[in-house]
Amino acid sequence: MAQATGTFTVSSWDENTYEELDGGGKLTKATVAFAFSGDLEGQGQWDAVMCYCDDGTATFTGFQRHVGTLGGRTGTFVLRADGTFENGEAKSTWQVVDGSGTDDLRGLTGAGRAVATATPPGTFTFEYELA
Repeated sequence: MAQATGTFTVSSWDENTYEELDGGGKLTKATVAFAFSGDLEGQGQWDAVMCYCDDGTATFTGFQRHVGTLGGRTGTFVLRADGTFENGEAKSTWQVVDGSGTDDLRGLTGAGRAVATATPPGTFTFEYELA
């Protein structure tokens, strides 16, 4: 398996509450754009749903479409990104959606992790294989 590492920044964040929960929590939907640098280069757009608890923590899940290059190969692919936010850190796990790779990234499989804090950039590691 090959490994990709690098950094990312948030280019834009649009989040809207669709339900307030008893006790101070809420459910939201967000569309977030990312710029990636390193072994994974390009742009990602993540559409997610989030559940915020009254203690300030959150759990989230969504799909991110990446457009760019991975290990020098160009194409697009989709990641399922699931994670949590607590103590000022957003931690997520990534899983490539089978069959989502295009062009030079057709047949891509893999999984990874990302961490972001209030101070950019965030970091990622991603282990992958190309069929």
